[in-house]
Amino acid sequence: MDSLTQFTLGAAISAACLGSKMGPRKAVLVGGLVATLPDLDVLIPFETRIDQYVYHRGWSHSFFIHVIATPVIGEVLLRCFKSLKGHRKLVWATIFLCLTTHALLDSMNAYGARIFWPFHPDPVGTGSVFIIDPLFTVPLMVAVVWAVASARWSNSLRNLLVGSLVFSAGYLVWGLAVQNHIHDRGKAIFAAKGLDVKNVKTVVTPFNTLLWRVIGQADGQYHNLYVSLFDKDEDAVVYTHAFDAALVACVADDPEYQKMIWFSDGFVRTDLVDGRIVASDYRLGLSPTYIFRFAIADYANGASSKIPPEPILPAIANAGTEFGWLGTRMLGQPMIRASEQALVDARHVTGALQGASPQKIGDDCRAR
Repeated sequence: MDSLTQFTLGAAISAACLGSKMGPRKAVLVGGLVATLPDLDVLIPFETRIDQYVYHRGWSHSFFIHVIATPVIGEVLLRCFKSLKGHRKLVWATIFLCLTTHALLDSMNAYGARIFWPFHPDPVGTGSVFIIDPLFTVPLMVAVVWAVASARWSNSLRNLLVGSLVFSAGYLVWGLAVQNHIHDRGKAIFAAKGLDVKNVKTVVTPFNTLLWRVIGQADGQYHNLYVSLFDKDEDAVVYTHAFDAALVACVADDPEYQKMIWFSDGFVRTDLVDGRIVASDYRLGLSPTYIFRFAIADYANGASSKIPPEPILPAIANAGTEFGWLGTRMLGQPMIRASEQALVDARHVTGALQGASPQKIGDDCRAR
C-alpha cells in the first residue's frame, strides 16, 4: 500500500493499544514510524533496476524477521517512555502488530510481499485491494487525526479507533470474498465463450473493489475481462492480447527477464518500443499503462543485444476517458474500454454491446 496508508494503519493500532498509557499523540507517532520501517528496504542499493523491483518488499516484510525485530524495538521504547514501564507484553504485541499488518496489507496487493521469507522465498500477493484505496484508508485517517487532536485519552477515542480498525479489516475480508466470486464468474465467462485458458488471475482495478480485471492466459496470447459485481455476464467483453513469439525468444534466456517471470508468476509481456524490447508485468496497471516496464534489449533486423534494464515510466493517455470508463463499469454499465478497443474480438461481443463495431487489428500488438 501507499506510505500514507501504512503510517495511518500503524498509528491507529498503536493509538488503540498504547494511547491510554503514553497519550494518544505519542502513540500515533510511535505506531506510524514503526509501521514504516519495513519499507526502508528501498534504501538498499540493488545491482539493477529489475532487482529493485523484484526484491522490494523482501526480507523486511517477513513475519519471521518481525518476530526477531519486535523485542529489540520494544525494549527501545520501554527505555524511551517511562509511562510504558510495566507494560512490556502490550508494547511488544503492539510493535509486532504494526510490523506484520504492514506486510499483510502489502501481500493483499497484486505486487505482493515475501511474508514467509526465507522459508518460502516467493512473494505472496492476492490482488484483492488496490495500492491506494480511500475506502480503506479514510476511516483510519479520521480516527488518527482525532487522536492527534486529543490531548487526553477517552472512551470515545478508543471506540473510534477500534471501530475504524474493525471496519478496515472487514473491508479487506470483503475484498477477498468479492475477488473469489468474480474469479469464478470470470472462469465461467471464458468457458462460455469457448476460450481455452490455462491460468486465470483476478486483480482489482484502481480505487475500488467493485470492478475487477480477470486475466486468462492461453497459448501465444492472454485475454482481459473487466467484470463488475453488478455486471450481466452475457455483456462481458473479451480483450485479446497477442504475444510476439520472436521478441519472447530474443529475451527468454536473459536473467533479468527470468527474474520478472519468477516475480510475476509468468504474467510478463514483451513489446517493441522505439527499437527496444520492453518487458512489462501486465498484472499491475491497465493496458497499455503498466506500472513496471523495463527496456531490456535493443532490437534491429531480427537480432537483439542486451542492455542494462531501464525503467519506462507509465504515461496515462486519455485520463478523463479512462476514469469515465472506470466509473461506468464499476456500476455494471456496459462500455468498451477505449484503450483496448482495437483488441476486442467481435465474436465475443454480445448483449448490450452488440453492434458497437470496434476496430479490429491482427496479431501484432507491438505498437503498445
